[in-house]
Amino acid sequence: MAHLGSVPAVRLSLWLAAIWASSSSSAGTGGGGGLRTWGRFDKLPYPADKAFLRGTFPPGFMWAVGTAAYQVEGASDKDGKGPSIWDTFSRGGKRVARGDVGSDSYHNAAADVRALRQLGVSHYRFSLSWPRIFPDGTRASLNPAGVRYYRQLLARLREAGVEPVVTLYHWDLPEALQRRLGGWSHPRTAQLFRDYADFCFRAFGEHVKWWITIDNPFAVARHGYGTGVLAPGIKGDPDLPYRVGRVLLQAHAAAWHTYDRVYRRRQGGRVSLALASHWVRPSRTRLESLRECQCSLEHVLGWFASPLFGDGDYPACMKARLGARLPALGAGERRRLRGAADFFALSHSAALSFQLVNDSLKFGQQEDLDLRMLLYWVSAEYHRPDIFVVQSGWYVSGSTKTQDPKHMYYLKRFIAEALKSVAVDGVKVLGYTAWSLMDGFEWHREYGIRRGLYYVDFNTPDMKRQPKTSAIFYKNVIRRNGFPELPENRPARGVFPCDFAWGVTANSIQVESSPSQFADRNVYTWNVDNGELTRLEGPPPPTPPWAREAHCADYVSIGQQVDEIRAAGVSHFHFSLNWSALVPTGQAARPNATLLGYYRCFSRQLLRANVTPVVTLWHHTRHGGSLPPPLDGANRWLGGETPDLFADYARLCFRELGRHVKMWITLNEPNDETVSYQEAHQMLRAHALAWRAYDRDFRAAQGGQVSLALHMDWVEPAYSFSREDVEPAKRVLDFRVGWFAQPVFGDGDYPLGMRSWLRQLNSLELPAFKEEDRLLVRGTYDFFAISHFSTELVTHAKEDPYTYTSSLEVQHMIDTTWILSPRPVVPWGLRKALNWVKERYPHVPVYVMANGVQEDAGRFKDSLRVFYLYNYINEALKAFTLDGVNLKGYFAYALDDQRDPGFGLYGHVHREAVAKASLANYRNIIRHHGFPAPGAPDRRCPASAGPASAGPAAARLCPGCGALSKRPVVGFLTLVGSAALVATGLVVYYATRPGKSAY
Repeated sequence: MAHLGSVPAVRLSLWLAAIWASSSSSAGTGGGGGLRTWGRFDKLPYPADKAFLRGTFPPGFMWAVGTAAYQVEGASDKDGKGPSIWDTFSRGGKRVARGDVGSDSYHNAAADVRALRQLGVSHYRFSLSWPRIFPDGTRASLNPAGVRYYRQLLARLREAGVEPVVTLYHWDLPEALQRRLGGWSHPRTAQLFRDYADFCFRAFGEHVKWWITIDNPFAVARHGYGTGVLAPGIKGDPDLPYRVGRVLLQAHAAAWHTYDRVYRRRQGGRVSLALASHWVRPSRTRLESLRECQCSLEHVLGWFASPLFGDGDYPACMKARLGARLPALGAGERRRLRGAADFFALSHSAALSFQLVNDSLKFGQQEDLDLRMLLYWVSAEYHRPDIFVVQSGWYVSGSTKTQDPKHMYYLKRFIAEALKSVAVDGVKVLGYTAWSLMDGFEWHREYGIRRGLYYVDFNTPDMKRQPKTSAIFYKNVIRRNGFPELPENRPARGVFPCDFAWGVTANSIQVESSPSQFADRNVYTWNVDNGELTRLEGPPPPTPPWAREAHCADYVSIGQQVDEIRAAGVSHFHFSLNWSALVPTGQAARPNATLLGYYRCFSRQLLRANVTPVVTLWHHTRHGGSLPPPLDGANRWLGGETPDLFADYARLCFRELGRHVKMWITLNEPNDETVSYQEAHQMLRAHALAWRAYDRDFRAAQGGQVSLALHMDWVEPAYSFSREDVEPAKRVLDFRVGWFAQPVFGDGDYPLGMRSWLRQLNSLELPAFKEEDRLLVRGTYDFFAISHFSTELVTHAKEDPYTYTSSLEVQHMIDTTWILSPRPVVPWGLRKALNWVKERYPHVPVYVMANGVQEDAGRFKDSLRVFYLYNYINEALKAFTLDGVNLKGYFAYALDDQRDPGFGLYGHVHREAVAKASLANYRNIIRHHGFPAPGAPDRRCPASAGPASAGPAAARLCPGCGALSKRPVVGFLTLVGSAALVATGLVVYYATRPGKSAY
């Protein structure tokens, strides 16, 4: 079992303990057990199982880095080295680059070992060049200079305290054997390899405890002798790869048995071969798809793994599908192969696992980059062997220098998956090897990609090596033996104050254009045969004494919505008005009185339900901002009168709704990248005019508060340890948030960093504040409101043109260990965003006005949203209790899927609102005021008729009206005295008020 954390061990949540218990009973049950892998991972708790696991690896875990001789050694014809098949292959066809020099490790062994020291690795995997030791492939051609080079390298490693992991064959077969015998297609090559291995065991084995005979025999057989992508570049015979595969197995077995018989007792080493594989996930949820996934892995990994770790023969699926094309293994061969490996050496990386797997071997399934599931499959399929990850990593463009964020975060992902494999799945992972130590010749990709932790300047005489950011990251992981839990990673315990605003947000509310039938004085006929109602023409009957004007409770939709809001247990509800519908002409003097009355009723009913309305005057949307039609033309906010008309509209709303609304948002999320600097300038003026109007004309009488709400997803430097990335992150936040925040909450002008950057670019787009506008805008706030949903990483190093913002010179990216849905779920980003506000605008009250996650609207057991709300609110608690942020409220986004698809606490089935699991969880957090410590007494807040104790809104507002929810209630009256009506079989009814007789 993995050691998790320091002493005491990292505290695991209940879900982790449950997973661990289940894995111990299901892993490693025998050959063919790998088929259960997909089902097992489908049943793990989501998203908890996908969350990043903090913890450390077991003591003695092997941290390694690797290289291959032909890629890095160079000196291709120096000191007696013979040519290899790659020397020949790189000179043929259209290939333009060679590995003759590579990284010139032959002359720079000291620099390589120095890099190993800097990384702090415990092991170094490198390969011996067969033609450097035996130039023509045979013992008779022994080259003492080659032997001396490797002995010196081993001596340097001993001095550095780094243990070698030595690969005998990493694809560079002596060219003489290819010409004379046909290379690996001839069984004689296996015997020559045994001789070569025997010599290496004898010459170097005293200082080598980990041996790998052959690297990735799948790639050698299929792509060296099948597709021709790799050396020796042979193609044309579709069955040749299978004959080559058999020879490779014979060669490995011969070397293993030689070591086992002659050297093991004296040297005490372990021998295996390195097997590389992709991972696949089913394209359909059928058992047939799972079987095809299993078959795909058997064709790639099982081809060589099953004979060694299974029953000595090829996998069943492979034999069934290939038949006679697959050369049979005799009984003697199977006995010799079975068990001829001391550990499972696994390679998994982009270049090997993906680019070299032909689509024909995926059998219609989907490739996936998942090391954890592959490790589990190997463990379950092959009786829980010791697994050493001997190659793992990513690649970046050949033009990338020392900044390789993509490589770094994929490295983090793979190591994190290995940690879960050990700690959660119970897989016996011995070590992890990052690939590779330095940039070099990348086989068929030549120098087009770079995979090194160290950047090699191929244009310098000494091939200067510089650590990349991925090297710094890997060094830190090794030093800490994983990802130990830090205090800031632990869930906080504590509660928010009694006056903390717990809310829910909706972009809009359901609007009912006319009240229910209670105010209808007309008389109708009812056809009992078809149920059709027909209003009788003519003047309405006299008003009965109990008739009255329409009441707010007559709007059935209001009662329904208010009840849904109350059921969440919140104290506040945030919604937006529709400016274009309220003032369709743009002139506040001509409002839509009916809609205004509806909003008034809605706000009033919220208050009666003990829910405080929070109202946005204008909600910006990327696809249209709902400006009144006369203003929604080409100029929009650039029209000179738009800010003044918005202020008039605000006055109308303050006047008509201010009795019920005490918390206003003028502009919601105006800081969108689609908004021009000129438009933003006018929006700021509009906000300021509205705020000044409230402050001057309404505040004294109404006692409310007004501000604007800014979208504020967090921006984190891709390299937190690099100042080069801290500056781009600050720049992005200046342009996204400071753009609107600094004029209002700061000095009345745009951020200095924003102005200086644009000045550097000779841009004149950012307007200058006139003194009167600066004074108008500055200080127009009562609180700071943010909408926060996610976090992204930025770096100054350009890697992907599709996510690079040239105007700010920043590369946008994500951490590949984050949960996506579709935006990353990064709870700690909220805490950092809140601290950003605190540091720049101390003591300003802060509200998280919208925070939520998108999830499949059909999932009523919305486990991702439950996870999201718990963790984001917990980070808000840390900001409040630990960091001193003046946080006053938190609003979950959103109320329901009907108006905010995929974000709702409510789903809908046939127009019926259905509470999701997240609703109960959010309500529970509210009821406890946060996350009280176990055993802590319940928080006693001043008694109030709060949401938890009140009855249905409609019933409290209009006794007896509750029965009207969802359906109309009518009274029926038969007019017997009307012969004409009786003759037609019609009855006349008049809607009655409950408790009164019919009219």
